[in-house]
Amino acid sequence: MHTQISISVAALVLLALIAAPARAHDETAYPDWSGQWSRVPDGGVPRYDPSKPLGRQDAPLKPEYQAKYEANKREIEVNGFGVDNNYRCFPSTMPRTMSGISYIEFAIGRSVTHVLFDQMTFAPRRIYTDGRSWPAKYEPTFLGYSIGQWRDSDGDGRYDLLEIETRNIRGPKIWDQTGMPMADDNEAVIKERISLDKNDPGILRNEMTTIDNSLTRPWMVLKRYRRTKEVLWVDHTCTEGNAYVVIENQTYLLSGEGKLMPTRKDQPPPDLQYFNRTQSAPRP
Repeated sequence: MHTQISISVAALVLLALIAAPARAHDETAYPDWSGQWSRVPDGGVPRYDPSKPLGRQDAPLKPEYQAKYEANKREIEVNGFGVDNNYRCFPSTMPRTMSGISYIEFAIGRSVTHVLFDQMTFAPRRIYTDGRSWPAKYEPTFLGYSIGQWRDSDGDGRYDLLEIETRNIRGPKIWDQTGMPMADDNEAVIKERISLDKNDPGILRNEMTTIDNSLTRPWMVLKRYRRTKEVLWVDHTCTEGNAYVVIENQTYLLSGEGKLMPTRKDQPPPDLQYFNRTQSAPRP
């Protein structure tokens, strides 16, 4: 008898769940971040702090990381590639991903907001806004794990500010293409406050603070993105036409004929010990 009652109760609960309408996503409760966003052009290339030139970012680096940075710059000066692996389609990590290298699109949902990029080597960011806690175990990823919270900062009944915290970012991590290093201990924490500019709804502000063990203090910057007038999404696949080949930590170049070429003067060829280099006698 008890079993029959339990089954009946379970059936009623199931029917109630099926009949209950799903909570709809109310778009009017969220800001309009639709369209395509690009970084505000300022005459320079993408970088962490847009207010300072590339190579002169005045990052609050600890002495050991400043020394690594100077060594990397010296390698670049003699035609080396340094530690930046983007040229070989290695994905960028946070916070570099948000420096405006790629066009950005925001897809706002009730429980998660996606940040999408037109470069196919950039995975989409997922910012969870459902009130979840940090997972106890989570494999580090290039973009990390992001938890956000929507806020109504001006009290008009509509969200206008997204606060985000990102953790568990895997290495190797660098700030920009000059190879300025971050710590590779997966302990970086990135905090963002994203909102439309009060005076220009075509500008999106990203107040970003990065806490990293390469720094002597948190590094705070303001990034701005502009909504494009004409939206055109094009696939950009880094692997297409990429002629760089890395063998034994040496970068080589593939010629138009598919032959391996050096990238700098007097560069030795790769070790061919696993190839049979004896030439067979020509046929008569």
